[in-house]
Amino acid sequence: MHGTNLGTLLRTCDAVGACLAVPPYRWVDEALARGNTLRRPSCVHRVGDPAGWLAAERANGSRIVGVELADEAIRLADLPVADRRTVMILGHEATGIPPQALDLIDCAVEIPMVGTGHSLNVAVAGSLVLYKLAGLT
Repeated sequence: MHGTNLGTLLRTCDAVGACLAVPPYRWVDEALARGNTLRRPSCVHRVGDPAGWLAAERANGSRIVGVELADEAIRLADLPVADRRTVMILGHEATGIPPQALDLIDCAVEIPMVGTGHSLNVAVAGSLVLYKLAGLT
């Protein structure tokens, strides 16, 4: 994920009162350093074992929402506002959400598109879903 994408997601998280959870890879730290334009400390969690962290979040009652094209996916317009702690997962643009994480989602959401593209930029897709979950749309 490009630094500007992480920076955009971090700004959106800040705007809706959410935190950003990222794997502890060096490229993530470098991308956040380049892309973070917030003037105050931001809420970023380093997650060493993403699948284990997601499983623990789900076991503790969090709702896991994956932004993914899937047969059972609901349209963004039909996604209800979060009524409890919710974790949103974004996958790679080409390969999607990894299978071990996909097995943990409670709900898949897709963003309908009219144009010729098959997907949105990850920061744009994530921002749209975050605003919908926060009830700010």
